[in-house]
Amino acid sequence: MQGDRLLNKNEILERYFGFRTFRRGQEEIVDSLLSGRDALAIMPTGAGKSLCYQVPALMMDGVTLVISPLISLMKDQVNALTAQGVRAAYLNRSLTDAQFDKALSNMAAGVYKIVYVAPERLKSVRFLNAVKRLHISLVAVDEAHCVSQWGQDFRPNYLNIAAFIEGLPIRPIIGAFTATATPEVKGDIVRLLRLEQPKEVTTGFDRPNLFFSVLRPHQKSRELLRLIEQRRDKNGIVYCSTRKRVEEVCDLLCREGFSATRYHAGLTDEERRQNQDDFVYDRKRIMVATNAFGMGIDKSDVRFVIHYNMPKNLESYYQEAGRAGRDGEEADCILLFGMQDIDTAEFFVDHAERNPELTDEQNEAFLQKERERLGHMIAYCKTKDCLRANMLRYFGEESSDHCGKCSNCLSTFETVDVTVDAQKVLSCVVRTGERFGAQVICDVLRGKESQWVRSFRLNKLSTFDILHEVRPKKIKELIDELEDQGLLERIGAGKPTLRVTDSGWLVLKGKLNVQAREALTVKTTVTEPAEFSGGELFEALRSLRAEFAAKRGVPAFVIFSDATLRDMCRRKPVTPAEFNQVSGVGEKKQKLYGERFIEVIKAYMQDQK
Repeated sequence: MQGDRLLNKNEILERYFGFRTFRRGQEEIVDSLLSGRDALAIMPTGAGKSLCYQVPALMMDGVTLVISPLISLMKDQVNALTAQGVRAAYLNRSLTDAQFDKALSNMAAGVYKIVYVAPERLKSVRFLNAVKRLHISLVAVDEAHCVSQWGQDFRPNYLNIAAFIEGLPIRPIIGAFTATATPEVKGDIVRLLRLEQPKEVTTGFDRPNLFFSVLRPHQKSRELLRLIEQRRDKNGIVYCSTRKRVEEVCDLLCREGFSATRYHAGLTDEERRQNQDDFVYDRKRIMVATNAFGMGIDKSDVRFVIHYNMPKNLESYYQEAGRAGRDGEEADCILLFGMQDIDTAEFFVDHAERNPELTDEQNEAFLQKERERLGHMIAYCKTKDCLRANMLRYFGEESSDHCGKCSNCLSTFETVDVTVDAQKVLSCVVRTGERFGAQVICDVLRGKESQWVRSFRLNKLSTFDILHEVRPKKIKELIDELEDQGLLERIGAGKPTLRVTDSGWLVLKGKLNVQAREALTVKTTVTEPAEFSGGELFEALRSLRAEFAAKRGVPAFVIFSDATLRDMCRRKPVTPAEFNQVSGVGEKKQKLYGERFIEVIKAYMQDQK
């Protein structure tokens, strides 16, 4: 590694990572860090944040520390760096005492250029003693939003980072990296990490390779099986809101013959580790998990993420859905939405553990903020406008009204007159005294003798049973539509009641008609280019990649990503020089794998003659 300081940033990028050009935003961050200036990068998952500190790390004297809460990411990143010829290590609770001491000893001896460390280790006496003898040139703070108490994933240990850095003999350059940050959270990152006039780069939140869709199936389990069957040969994640639901969904998939495993906080550490490894190493195709799974999973070939339940905010959804298509290839992000998801999410928000480090007023403000976030999440699920535009505008970005790559943009809608049914709904809200929420109104209209209906004698009203032929799902969708059009409004937090607006009274009086858009067809997937939908050459390269991965004991994507294999299919290199031009092929990988991959490509081309 001694000679690496003589290489410029572009040579480092090509030699170790196999790329000829930087992606958007990467070079600005690299240049800032190399010039000695702190940096804050807000870049979406898959945009290449890690390269922004890895390239400078290989050009600087001393060691780069990467602070991350994600044990699985550390392991994946170190595996990938080692495969590219970079000496790296990680320090976290997954190591035994002997392994930890060995890694510390190697670090103190200057063996590693990049060391990943969990934030809780920053207070370890053994670690502190070791780093005092090191020249730390750069500290990269990954998942930097975790430092903010207003972020969706606050971690108190992140508050120790600034004090740790101040305690070092010489202040290193600091780079902060995150995929999601509202303006409030961004301000916290700069303040709490004590960044000094940082170069701020925001590349945008859009992931053009992802297809977003929201479905409202009558039966989620049946719809899930249909979606999984369409993607039987692909790797994917299914997120559920509770441990119980994870168990049920995983059991369902296994009974139906799908290769699935599970992950949630109720499992033992050993079983979680084993199940995660089974997924990362392609022994299982599908991971069914709570949101405890996935942060830092560097598996690049996840082709779909399905949310069986609605998350509690758009930040979480964006982060979880963003685990699809990290290699830049096409992937699907599908959310299965049901009205019961709102009740579950509201329960989690209202019963969240209060933060003892905040005052009562701050905790109440945080709770109100969580409710606002939930409201935006619900609006995303219900909108009939462009899903991508809805999400991007939430994060403060301008967007066109038609992305052409989401279920709403590509679905076929028809406009129908729903005035009569709307009047029935509005009348029911009035006749029940505007004291109830959507579920009770639906029960009355359907003629359902529920406890609330009987208790308040709502079965005696003239609106009882007047929509008995309409499914509950359609009635609730109509209530949503009336709310969207400003004819109904929800009052109160938690379990809001419905109230008719002034415009709604115009409908009741017959002075205003109501039109609604109803979906006739819904698209839920991207369409892969025909040449790559299981093409013979691509499958042959995948098979060879799997062989190398098994021999080296690493995940397949550590050898080459799907994107790199697809570039091989496009270029069809038959000489070492041509193979070296494939995106993602660095110097070490060229030497280790080039000859065998070229042999497969030559054989394929010979067969095509």
